[in-house]
Amino acid sequence: MINQQLLNPESIVVVGGSNNVHKPGGSIVRNLISGGYQGQLRVVNPKEDEVQGIGVCHDVSELPATDLAILVVPARFCPDYVEQLARDKQTRAFIIISAGFGEETAEGALLEQRILDTCRQYGAALIGPNCIGMLNRSHHSVFTLPIPKLSARGADFISGSGATAVFILESAVVKGLQFNSVWSVGNGKQIGIEDVLQYMDEHFNPATDSRVKLLYIENVADPDKLLFHAGSLIRKGCRIAAIKAGSSESGSRAASSHTGAIASSDAAVEALFRKAGIVRCYSREELTTVGCIFTLPPLKGRNFAIVTHAGGPGVMLTDALSKGGMNVPSLTANASSANSANSAAAAELKAKLFPGSSVNNPIDFLATGTAEQLGTIIDYCEHRFEEIDAIAVIYGTPGLTQLYEAYDVLDRKIRECSKPIFPILPSMVTAGPEVAEFLSKGHVNFSDEVTLATALSQVMRTPQPASHEVELYGVDIPRLHNILFREVRRLKFEGKASGWLAPGVVREILECAGISMVPEMVSTSCEELAAFARQVGYPVVAKVVGPVHKSDVGGVALNVRTPEHLAIEFGRMMQIEGATGVMVQKMLRGTELFVGAKYENRFGHVVLCGLGGIFVEALKDVSSGLAPLTYDEAFSMIRSLRAYKILKGTRGQQGINEQRYAETIVRLSTILRFATEIKEVDLNPLLADADDVIAVDARIRIEQE
Repeated sequence: MINQQLLNPESIVVVGGSNNVHKPGGSIVRNLISGGYQGQLRVVNPKEDEVQGIGVCHDVSELPATDLAILVVPARFCPDYVEQLARDKQTRAFIIISAGFGEETAEGALLEQRILDTCRQYGAALIGPNCIGMLNRSHHSVFTLPIPKLSARGADFISGSGATAVFILESAVVKGLQFNSVWSVGNGKQIGIEDVLQYMDEHFNPATDSRVKLLYIENVADPDKLLFHAGSLIRKGCRIAAIKAGSSESGSRAASSHTGAIASSDAAVEALFRKAGIVRCYSREELTTVGCIFTLPPLKGRNFAIVTHAGGPGVMLTDALSKGGMNVPSLTANASSANSANSAAAAELKAKLFPGSSVNNPIDFLATGTAEQLGTIIDYCEHRFEEIDAIAVIYGTPGLTQLYEAYDVLDRKIRECSKPIFPILPSMVTAGPEVAEFLSKGHVNFSDEVTLATALSQVMRTPQPASHEVELYGVDIPRLHNILFREVRRLKFEGKASGWLAPGVVREILECAGISMVPEMVSTSCEELAAFARQVGYPVVAKVVGPVHKSDVGGVALNVRTPEHLAIEFGRMMQIEGATGVMVQKMLRGTELFVGAKYENRFGHVVLCGLGGIFVEALKDVSSGLAPLTYDEAFSMIRSLRAYKILKGTRGQQGINEQRYAETIVRLSTILRFATEIKEVDLNPLLADADDVIAVDARIRIEQE
């Protein structure tokens, strides 16, 4: 629970505070004092009479009632201190810096549980143990540096790791990113990252609260809570970015299907973030860069103007933006074109710059360009070049001049313009004082243009939070439950914990979902299969039934055109080890697609899509989502594939029916929402053309619950 004693305490005691600022107890006292804490600050230390100018109590029993206690003492003493403070001093918030708890030993876990039990008994908030503390505009209860500049407009930062939080703050401070609060939750015994987000969501005030949230997550303890409250905050106008560090061992487990080979807990996290609308980042630099982007007005389009007095960085930024899906449109099209107004404005602008300047985009106004020219260029981008959505300004110095005047112009234009301006000020060494003054005015700096472009592409690729609605139209849930009940009962009768369903049962389940399958027959009789082939018409496909990976054992024969050919393939396949029959299907043609799903504990079903056949594992070009999926989510998954241009149709080839592909993904995800018994699904390949998407091969594995 998070309470006012934690957020805005009228009194704080540091148990273990000292004069040695090179140790946690001393540095916390220092940071509280230098941070201007306005309440009553107390220290408990049996060996000191005064700590950094503050009178000291030698024992907790000497304290008056105190709102918040910060414990910087060995772990074995913490449970008794928490109990004494909560019982006798009405302390209702605790920050435990100390390590040596459940993260280390079983004995430490017992100490941690005692602390939690006491906090629950007295209704007290608990941060930690094993953390660096927390800071906000009320109190700086951390023992580390740097202390970032705090502002109500700054970011809220929540971290599961104290040391990593420090490194992220280091990265943020040099960019000028300000903070509203910093939470290091440590072991998160009571208050974890999801709980902080819940509090921020349930108490969100759009007039006063920060709209930027940055997360560093080592373990997603409660995916449902994270999904709900992150999505809710984003719908309220917030923007959230997160690093999820570490991948589960499930990513490297031996898998029995294509889906199992590529699905992992990391794919589940990716799907969770997409569903919530969280921008996923992969490094400290990327997270803090995205945080800086969030402080600027949101992008309303993908067209950038690049303003620079150094050609090379402008070219690198152009390449990086284009690679990330943004555009750097030409501003000097022929006068006869639709962009003739642009061309006229570009000609006007060129006349106001030094000879040799280029206004094509990037707009390069040379190393000798002036601050006044910089302002003029930005004005043209804001008012005359209407298709431009954002402006990137690369402005450093070779060390010949000071930049105060140019950065004053940039400061003014950022405040005046409706289009977002991204300042790229690379001269951190030769123009350090000028950059520092620019940042002191509340701005941010993207010192590397390629890092900025990479972060922008992540922001633009992240969809909005998904709807909570479940698409049930055309899905037969009662029949699905009856089938699964029957099959689970069969497993129990056979003494099995799990198993792959027979092809006929798989077809039944896909019928419940309304997913089309190619006509097929499974039999151990060559005569029956030949009769079926005559009925559907040659050519047909023959596949062995039994082995998991049919292609690996030579269990697939394409383009079987005669009964004699079918008889040969039937005889060969029945000799394959593990064969229980042969399947014959009508031979179809089209683009091979893939849809699969795997159940991940705590997350639910991770649904994957991409190119099918051998390309699934070879290219691993897949998108992931969490079931159940909406149509918007399914389209977003499809369009985020690197192979999407192939699906749309290239070089005169016809594209697939994207609507039907999305429908297949959504329908599969819907039945999975109501079928936790299903642990793996492989629809590979699906054959797609401009008219339809049909499942050719499908596998489903279930487990007893």
